[in-house]
Amino acid sequence: MISQTTRYGIGTTVPLDYDAAVSRTKDALAAEGFGVLAEIDVAATMKKKLGVDFRPYVILGACNPPLAHKALSAERDIGLLLPCNVIVYADDTPGHSIVAAMDPVEALHLTGNDEIRPIAEDVRTRLTRVLQAVERLPG
Repeated sequence: MISQTTRYGIGTTVPLDYDAAVSRTKDALAAEGFGVLAEIDVAATMKKKLGVDFRPYVILGACNPPLAHKALSAERDIGLLLPCNVIVYADDTPGHSIVAAMDPVEALHLTGNDEIRPIAEDVRTRLTRVLQAVERLPG
């Protein structure tokens, strides 16, 4: 079930191992018109830079080009808040993963620009559908 996990994020817990959850998330993002511009393997970075173990965790920088263009046209500096981050990480329960996305309405509200809200709402609707798709994809 999709829920507001933090003031700035929406997410869900899925009965999928980490690799399956990452793959399904990328597929669901693509189906909603998002490309992954950046992929940060947090666990690998923590190991390499700090020598510490960390749970499997990835940050996907997702972008829907037509919506990004609208947002950038309305607010040139909004690039400071882009792309939309989507995270996937291994849950404490074996065989389960957390998939979450930044809430663009909350994040883009920082602009104070009324032209941004409908764009942010569109993005939130699409990201919610991404999370719903990850939940319902067959095993």
